[in-house]
Amino acid sequence: MALREAAEISIDNGVQQLIGKARQESVETAFDRAQKMSPVCTFGSAGVCCRLCLEGPCRIMPNGREPQRGICGAGVDTIVARNFLAALVSGTAPHAEHGREVALALLATAEGKTPFAIKDVDKLLVIAGELGIATENRETSEIAREVALKALEDFQKQQGAMNWVDIRAQGKTRETWDKLGLTPVNAHLEISRAVTRGAMGCDADPLNLLLGAITMGLVDGFAGLHLSSDLQDILFGTPRAVKSKYCMGVLQPRMVNIAVHGHVPMLSEKIVEWAGRLNGEAKKMGAEGINVVGVCCTGNELLMRQGVPVASSFSSQELVIVTGAVEAMVVDIQCIMPGIQKVAECYHTNIITTMGDVKIPGATHVEFHPETADHAAEQIVRLAVQNFTRRDASRVAIPEETVEAYAGFSVEQIIEVLAKLDGEQPLKPLADAIASGAVRGVAALVGCTNPREKQDFGNVTVAKELLRNNVLVVTTGCAAHSLGKHGLMNISGLDYCGAELRNVLITLGKAAGLPALPPALHMGSCVDNSRPANLLKAVADYLGVAIRQLPVVGSCPETHSPKAMSIGTYFIACGVDVHVGVNPQIGGSAFVTAVLCNDRSAGGITTDEVFGGKLIYQPDPLQAAKTLLDRIDQKRAELGLPVPQREVSQHAG
Repeated sequence: MALREAAEISIDNGVQQLIGKARQESVETAFDRAQKMSPVCTFGSAGVCCRLCLEGPCRIMPNGREPQRGICGAGVDTIVARNFLAALVSGTAPHAEHGREVALALLATAEGKTPFAIKDVDKLLVIAGELGIATENRETSEIAREVALKALEDFQKQQGAMNWVDIRAQGKTRETWDKLGLTPVNAHLEISRAVTRGAMGCDADPLNLLLGAITMGLVDGFAGLHLSSDLQDILFGTPRAVKSKYCMGVLQPRMVNIAVHGHVPMLSEKIVEWAGRLNGEAKKMGAEGINVVGVCCTGNELLMRQGVPVASSFSSQELVIVTGAVEAMVVDIQCIMPGIQKVAECYHTNIITTMGDVKIPGATHVEFHPETADHAAEQIVRLAVQNFTRRDASRVAIPEETVEAYAGFSVEQIIEVLAKLDGEQPLKPLADAIASGAVRGVAALVGCTNPREKQDFGNVTVAKELLRNNVLVVTTGCAAHSLGKHGLMNISGLDYCGAELRNVLITLGKAAGLPALPPALHMGSCVDNSRPANLLKAVADYLGVAIRQLPVVGSCPETHSPKAMSIGTYFIACGVDVHVGVNPQIGGSAFVTAVLCNDRSAGGITTDEVFGGKLIYQPDPLQAAKTLLDRIDQKRAELGLPVPQREVSQHAG
C-alpha cells in the first residue's frame, strides 16, 4: 500500500516537511499507522460490536441479517447506546480527575504545603461569594481552603446537586435536567453509576442509557470544565490577551528545547519557571539557553498565561521529536500517544512521564506531586539540559515557518473590552451586534486533530466559512492550534471575515488598544470550554432567554477523543447544536441516531426537542458550515431577528 502524500495528510507546510523527514529516516508516525489500519472495521464504526462480558464478543449484522441480538439478548439499540455511554465515561473521567487534581493542589497550596501561590485573589473572592463562603476580614489562604473543600465536595457529596452546577448552570436550562433527574450529585458517583448501568446484565433500555449519557456530559461540564478552569485561574491567573507564535518553527536550533505535553498546567508552569532559573546551566553545556514550547492542551495553558509558543497539536505530536531538536518531551495526562517513545528512540529525545497512573514503557519517569513541584521541575529541566550534548546536529531539521497569534481571551477579558464601549451594560454592544445581524451568531470551534483526517483542513475550512458569513468564532483545544497556524488568530485573518463582523472586530480591538481583535478568539484548552459556556450564559441572562434560544453552535470537525464527545454532550444538554466531522460510531442504531441527531421521522423523542441541541455528523466541512449556518438562521428567525443574506464559498481551505 502506497503511503499518502504529505500534502494529503496536512495543510501545514512544516508538518508536511517533517513527514517526509520521518519517512526518509524510517520513522513510523501516527499518520502512517492510521493508513495501515484501513479499511476501517465496519462493525466498530457503526457501534454494533459488544465485548462487555465473556459470552462474547458479539456483533450485530447489518441489513437485517442474523444475528440481530447478542448472546445475552441485547439488541442493536441497546448495544449502540451502551457503547456511546461507555465512550462518554472514558471522556468524562479524565476531565473529572483533572478537576480533582487541581482542587487538591489548591487545598495544599492554601495550607502552605506547595510552592504555588494564589495569583488571582479577585477571582477567588468572586467564586467564594458564589459558593456562599464568607470573605470579609479573612486571610486569602483561609478562603482558598474553603473553596477547595467545596470543590472536593463535588467528588463526594451524596445528595443534592454538585456545587459547580449550582453556581455555573443557567436556571432556565437546569430546569429540564432537574425535571428528568439528570442533574449530577457528585462526579465519582455518576461515573460509577454510568459504568454500572453499562455493565452486562444492567441497564438495557437504550433511551435510559442515552439519558445517562446526558448526565455524563453534565459531569464533564461541571466537574471537568467549569471546576478546573475556575480553580486554575485562581492558582495561575485568569488569562489575558497575549501575543505569541505557532508552528514547528518555534523550536530553536541552538537552544535546549523542552516540549511540554498534556493537560494539567501545574507541572508545566513550574517547568517554565525552572527553565528561566537554569538558563545559565544550558549555556555552560554549549546551548544559547532553554526554550519551552507547548503541545496539545498544555500548550494552550502556557500560551494564554505565559505567552509560551506552541509547536504542535495532537496528531503531529511525534513530529516535534522528528525535528531532532527536542531534548525532552514532558507529559502528564490525556492525549499522550504511546508512540512518542518509539519515535524518541530514533533520536536523542528523552520522554519524561510524570503521573503515577500514566506511564509509557521505556520512558523516564519523574514523579510529580504539587508538594514537590519545584524538585520535580528542576530535575526534569536538568535532564533536558544534560541531554543537549547528545543531540546529532546532522539530523536536526526545523521548519522555518512561524505564525504570530493572539490568545488568552477569557470571558473576563472579553467583558473588560466590551465595558470600554458601555461601562454600565458591557454585554449590550455584543447583544446589539447580534440583534442587528452584524454578528450573525457565535460558533465555538473546538476539539482535536485526528491522524485519519487531513490535519487542520476541516477546522480551518469550517471556521473560514462561518467567518465570511459574519459568525463570531471562539476556539479552544487543538482546533485553536489549527486556526492559529493558519492566520485566523492574528489581524491578517480579518481578510476572511464578512464586512460587518470585520467592523465589529475593529471597533472592539480599538477599544482594547489594538488595531483589531483577531477573527478567532482563543479561549484556552479543552477544559476551558467552560469559558464559551460562561459567555453564552451571560448573554442569555442579559437577554432574559434560555441558552437554547441563542443563535450559537459548536463544531469539532477533526475530533479524535471521547472527551470531545462528552464535552459536546454537555453543550447539547445546554441547548447548543454540536457538529462532529468524524464518525461518532452510532450509525448502527436508527434509534440512537434519531434521538441524538433529531431524526423526527423515527417518531421518538429527540435531544433537540427536550434540551434544544442535537448532534450533527457531517464529514464535509463545507456542508457542515452550511448546516451550522442554517441552525443559526433558524434561531435568529425564532427570536424575531433579521436573517442576513448568506455567502458560502464553493471551495475549501
